[in-house]
Amino acid sequence: MRDIINLERMNFFELFLWVIFMYDIIIVGAGPAGMTAAIYALRANKKVLLLEAKAYGGQIVNAYRVENYPGISSISGFDLANNMYNQVKSFGVDIKFEEVIGIQKYKVITANNEYKTKAIILATGVQNKKLNLENEDKFIGRGISYCATCDGNFYKNKRVAVIGGGNTALEDAIYLSSIASEVYLIHRRDSFRGDDRLLDDVKRLDNIKIITNSKVTNIFGNNCLSGIEIADDTSNKSKIDIDGLFIAIGQEPKNNIFSDIIDIDQYGYIISPDGVHTSCDGIYVAGDARVKDLRQLTTAVSDGSIAANVAIKEIN
Repeated sequence: MRDIINLERMNFFELFLWVIFMYDIIIVGAGPAGMTAAIYALRANKKVLLLEAKAYGGQIVNAYRVENYPGISSISGFDLANNMYNQVKSFGVDIKFEEVIGIQKYKVITANNEYKTKAIILATGVQNKKLNLENEDKFIGRGISYCATCDGNFYKNKRVAVIGGGNTALEDAIYLSSIASEVYLIHRRDSFRGDDRLLDDVKRLDNIKIITNSKVTNIFGNNCLSGIEIADDTSNKSKIDIDGLFIAIGQEPKNNIFSDIIDIDQYGYIISPDGVHTSCDGIYVAGDARVKDLRQLTTAVSDGSIAANVAIKEIN
């Protein structure tokens, strides 16, 4: 049974305390979808709690340049996320940096607290995929990074590699080429999935070396990463000495902790037939965390505004 809390069984005093200390809407995740939902909910005069496990901004903070957001010709992902966060704060939203470990109907449970609410919006986004190689976790922060714009400056005049074939990998290689002495762009296929314009930019840069039909098979180093082993499609192996490895092979959702109360698909994405409601009344979804065809900044912002608007109407 998914409706765990039975309000009808509460006495008057219990119900009074429940209402006094509850939020109208709790939003899980402070990426573009979650922050947009918070803005709309605050503008509707709702009591809102925004919960984030790590840092605000979601995946957009990793973007070197954002050039597909209407009204802004070009901005770094970090600056855009910072602008969103400051806007949310200006509205007076209650923001807490706590990891959510479970949800129930009318309740969100974190590692430190339990919060009562009338509605929940899940905007948990996605997380970076790993290579799943031995020593990968050991070298995170010691040569391995998933964010070039965050950590690129540590590798000034050094040799680095970027793994991936999409826009993020291409953008990371371009960004790092202005900092590092040499950049290896390694992709397991013979063609890139990223935009042709970005690929053209990569090819114009002399200090980027493109390696296709190859994958990383091993990571070397003592206290810090010092090199990688790659294998091509004929299983020939070679070693590359590098100081930094930037992994940009895509993202995956992190919704398994919600699977006991809402439906998720085989890949971990939240199922929502109309793009807003989940399988549990009072729990909504917004952004990259749900099943959808296009995961972009603009669609995340759209999802956040729609989810908040629907939640507000149904609360009222």
